[in-house]
Amino acid sequence: MRGSERRELVLSAAAEVFGERGYVGATTDAVARAAGVSQPYVVRMFGSKAALFEAVLERSLDRLLETFRSAAAEVGRSSPGQQELAACVGRNYVDLLRDRGILLSLMQAFMLGADPEIGPIARAGWIRVYRTLRDEIGLTPEAVVDVLSGGMLINTLVGVRLAADWEEPDVRELLETALPTKVGILRELADRDASGT
Repeated sequence: MRGSERRELVLSAAAEVFGERGYVGATTDAVARAAGVSQPYVVRMFGSKAALFEAVLERSLDRLLETFRSAAAEVGRSSPGQQELAACVGRNYVDLLRDRGILLSLMQAFMLGADPEIGPIARAGWIRVYRTLRDEIGLTPEAVVDVLSGGMLINTLVGVRLAADWEEPDVRELLETALPTKVGILRELADRDASGT
């Protein structure tokens, strides 16, 4: 395996670990185990847990913004209205749930605003998302707020693993209302969690 592939493997594993445990609860040892490499290798590759988390955030932000740009390209040729464009961005955002580490590690970072090291990076990332949606994608500030609000709702639904309680009518109603065309993705995640894979 080449160095770039191994780096991607570690970053993917780290996104899952940070997403599940948060920055404080995650360890480089847990990341190493998840990636199938040694803990000293992870430290040698990134230098510190903070540097690893920063690399995960950068990777996650890049993937998120790539997804938004793809959504704009999907509907760009048809001169979409704000609602159509925002809906496509939202649908593509939900598709990122298949790699749960991306969105949950971002959410973990956004909750660390008071941390002197992570806070400034998280704030800069949040504004980068806002600017991309407004300036590159072409959404109005109001539409950006709607997209970001919906994204945080989706992250919360994933974070609390609400789909695990699918048989409860209120849970089903909430999930079907929040994700009418993508609820299957949350159910896949719940099944994956239940089977431990």
